[in-house]
Amino acid sequence: MEVEVRGKKYKVIKDFGETVSTIDFNEIVTDYYDNFDYIVGDWAYGKVRLKGFYNNNHKLVKKFNNIDNVDDYINNSCAYGCKHFILEKIKNKTVEKQD
Repeated sequence: MEVEVRGKKYKVIKDFGETVSTIDFNEIVTDYYDNFDYIVGDWAYGKVRLKGFYNNNHKLVKKFNNIDNVDDYINNSCAYGCKHFILEKIKNKTVEKQD
């Protein structure tokens, strides 16, 4: 499944609780998340909380925002068993012209 967020396409790679289809991402995602490779959202007290993550080869990656550690984030920083999702940004592929 794919969703569009502020003109960018994302692939839904996890939707625990099947909530992605109920969210208007254009209302909750700001330009702050444009540079992240992933957006992770979890539900707490009826609201969605977002966090950006990078691929492990990104120049700005740190331990706390490395997608390889997303399970630690969900287990340690989110409510137990909460509904959550992970969106992966789909990179635009450029096609070279051949003459």
